[in-house]
Amino acid sequence: MDLALAPETLARWQFGITTVYHFLFVPLTISLAALTAGLQTAWVRTEKEKYLRATKFWGKLFLINIAMGVVTGIVQEFQFGMNWSDYSRFVGDVFGAPLAFEALIAFFFESTFIGLWIFGWDKLPKKIHLACIWMVSIGTILSAYFILAANSWMQHPVGYRINEDRGQGARAELTDFWAVLTQNTALTQFFHTMTAAFLVGGAFMVGIAAFHLARKRHVPVMRTSLRLGLITLIIAGLGTAISGDMLGKVMFKQQPMKMAAAEALWDGEAPAPFSIFAVGDVDKGHNKVAIEVPGILSYLANGDFHSYVPGINDVNKAEQEKYGPGDYRPNIPVAYWGFRWMIGFGMASLTLGVIGLWLTRKKFLIAPGLRTGEDEVPNLVLFKNKALSPKIGKWYWVVALWTMLFPLIANSWGWIFTEMGRQPWVVYGVMKTSAAVSPGTSQGEVLTSMIVFTTLYAILAVIEVKLLVKYVKAGPPELTEDDLNPPTRIGGDARDPDRPMAFSY
Repeated sequence: MDLALAPETLARWQFGITTVYHFLFVPLTISLAALTAGLQTAWVRTEKEKYLRATKFWGKLFLINIAMGVVTGIVQEFQFGMNWSDYSRFVGDVFGAPLAFEALIAFFFESTFIGLWIFGWDKLPKKIHLACIWMVSIGTILSAYFILAANSWMQHPVGYRINEDRGQGARAELTDFWAVLTQNTALTQFFHTMTAAFLVGGAFMVGIAAFHLARKRHVPVMRTSLRLGLITLIIAGLGTAISGDMLGKVMFKQQPMKMAAAEALWDGEAPAPFSIFAVGDVDKGHNKVAIEVPGILSYLANGDFHSYVPGINDVNKAEQEKYGPGDYRPNIPVAYWGFRWMIGFGMASLTLGVIGLWLTRKKFLIAPGLRTGEDEVPNLVLFKNKALSPKIGKWYWVVALWTMLFPLIANSWGWIFTEMGRQPWVVYGVMKTSAAVSPGTSQGEVLTSMIVFTTLYAILAVIEVKLLVKYVKAGPPELTEDDLNPPTRIGGDARDPDRPMAFSY
């Protein structure tokens, strides 16, 4: 049988397609929940209408995104039984524990309080209603933590033992749940994932605000949103760089092959260089072309510019001696370029955030007396140098709009690198991917399910984009008297019981 069509290969393609697609919604959900909560907090404290309109606008986009994320996320759990039954049987006792906590605690927070937030605008007092969206935000963060703890166990298994006496074969059994939750892999990966999530949310807010400001629409709301997005981009970008350095050092200690593959370092060196560009021969195990910066990889791995870093050939030989004959190298080109696309698009987002914050350190360029559909806006200036503002402004709005995609690309390639760089292991050092696939699943069954899921997800993508475009173009909603005067007690005030709900999508 052609290896490219083997059930294992098809199962990996299916899981990769559905997982990467699902993860497009995850970081945006996490960040938008917190940013929306922050905007609502500003409204509760200041009672300025622009904050309330911003809360309702970004909250609507958040709800569209989380709904699609929940739908696509459910499929991930089904696949463990569909195509990866041997994996589920072997690690279910360990892997299932953090996922159970995610469902019982985190998802409970999200699902309960998001309902109260959606339908409680004219039923709950301001501060209680505000607490609901903060609880939703906390729920999304807890959900991410438990899932990342489960994934970190696959990267670096701890707190378990292998029971060889099970009737249906050996199983990994949980012995220390606290170790699974608090190991350094989980903590550093959580820090890196959270900062990367807010990089996505910041860029999303910057891009949409730029879309409206370029057309001089909804200026008060979008001006506030743009500045919030730019500040979020910068803080999250710096946090992503710092957490990425921390995670790289942990990765080097636990998975030296992944670090070597990320840099196409075939043979160990001291000091080890950071590769800018390389073209290699995987079969012969060397690079034909290499542009490198000396010592940087040594620092990324050990915090020392002169330390030794083992290469791909060295680690492969060591793992053959430890685990037996075989090829323990991942897909080197995917690991190498995935690592660079992750860093490149992530740092490009940070750079654009810094440029945007500098350019908008003054107020915005709006012609005198221009009416924006709200109040008349006075003569405001976007750039310090008025002579450069039209040209710079035109290009900045275009670049800012496209910036929305950069962190999503970086996040996707980051996870592709994380998972494919671990191969051939599904649980590093414990279980190979080839041993995890469902033994009774045929090539045709996996191919059929992959086509069905891919087609379904393509349809959902069209629906998602159309909904987002529709409500982005519509802009922030106009406020009603009920919006501006929420009830002072639970249950609402004595108003018309047949009136429409204040926050129904």
